[in-house]
Amino acid sequence: MPRERKRNDDSRLLAIAIRLGVNAAALWIATQWVRGFEINGWQSILATAAIFAVVNSFITPVAQLIGAPISCMTLGFFVLVVNAVMLGLSVWIADAFGGDVEIDGVLGLFVAALLIGVTSWALNLFVGKPLKRALR
Repeated sequence: MPRERKRNDDSRLLAIAIRLGVNAAALWIATQWVRGFEINGWQSILATAAIFAVVNSFITPVAQLIGAPISCMTLGFFVLVVNAVMLGLSVWIADAFGGDVEIDGVLGLFVAALLIGVTSWALNLFVGKPLKRALR
């Protein structure tokens, strides 16, 4: 039983590391492609990725639950607003903790959130899931 528990703990740690790596890569790609979205330094990217993961884990589900009626009325487009607000909150928190993070304008926020969502999905599909399966 203790060996099974260690393997379970290791797989959870691996899942967290993969999620952090995927978030960091998606944020970096967004900073390269979206004008007005800047994260300077790999330390700031990792810190922002960690903050983004925590915000997405705890605050996003509550926001989506509260916004479910609006999301139904807008055929799901309100989810884009929730994602943009969560990215803005993550950037604000990272900046408050001394991270070198900036985003200019609402349009840049929406485009960056959309790009981060698509990039995270693709990276998780092509890297995260196969890596988790291979290391089981």
